Order: sequence, then C-alpha cells, then structure tokens
Amino acid sequence: MTKVIATDILSWKYDPPYDLYNNDFTDGAISELMNEGYIAVEDESGALIGFYCSGHSAQVPAGRGAGAYTEPAIDVGVGMHPELTGKGNGSLFLSFVLNELKTLSSDSIFRLTVAKFNKRAMKLYENLGFKKTYEFKSDTNEFIIMLKW
Repeated sequence: MTKVIATDILSWKYDPPYDLYNNDFTDGAISELMNEGYIAVEDESGALIGFYCSGHSAQVPAGRGAGAYTEPAIDVGVGMHPELTGKGNGSLFLSFVLNELKTLSSDSIFRLTVAKFNKRAMKLYENLGFKKTYEFKSDTNEFIIMLKW
C-alpha cells in the first residue's frame, strides 16, 4: 500500500445504502491504510480493483467489545472499487484474497464481519462457504460474523 493508492481508496464513494463504506479523507485514515497491514489488489494492467486486510484491522471495534472475536480465526476485511461492485466480480476477488491469506495457515478458519443490511455481500460469502455464526451491534449499525472452515 502506497500513499497514492491509499489516497485513491479514500476517494471511493459508494451509493446508498453502501455509503456506510465511504471513508473520511484524513491523515489518520491514510496512515491506517499504509501501516495496518492493508494490501492493494491490482488487475493485470495495474488498475486498482480493491484491497484487503487481515487480523485486528479486519475487525469492527464494537465486535471486540461484544466478544465476537474470541475464537481463533483469520479475520478478513475486503473493499472493492465501487465501479466493480454489484457486477459479479466479488467471487473472483474474494477467492483471490482467501487464497493469498491461506499462506498464513493451511487449515485456517476465515472470519468476515459484514453489516447486516448488506445482503449482497452475505450472499457472496455464503456462496463461497461462509456461515453466519454471531451478531452484534455498534452504536449505529448491526453486524454479522461469518465463518468458513
């Protein structure tokens, strides 16, 4: 992740109801993308198509307080360019990310946290073998934990 790529990602704007995923453009946000294990994903031509992170960076803080992340698993966070979402690109993108993360452990359990309203993402995750296991709330949203064994 470079500063140029982080700046690009922070400029992405998703249409409602997915605007929950819009980011504020701050020095702290740039620093987080550059220093917290975020990985940029580019296509064969070098165009930025998305990013992913794992571990602590992929967790929702309210979920930590609710005990959602007590079991061992590789937490996965993903973001795809808004122009590519909702067009059937998610399966290939997430499969690529999971294959990359499998290098951390061959018998890994993967864990995703998804906003409860995001039925489109949940359908994708279920199609790739994830199962809903836990729900929690933040001050403003509800979330679902999904696991893949």
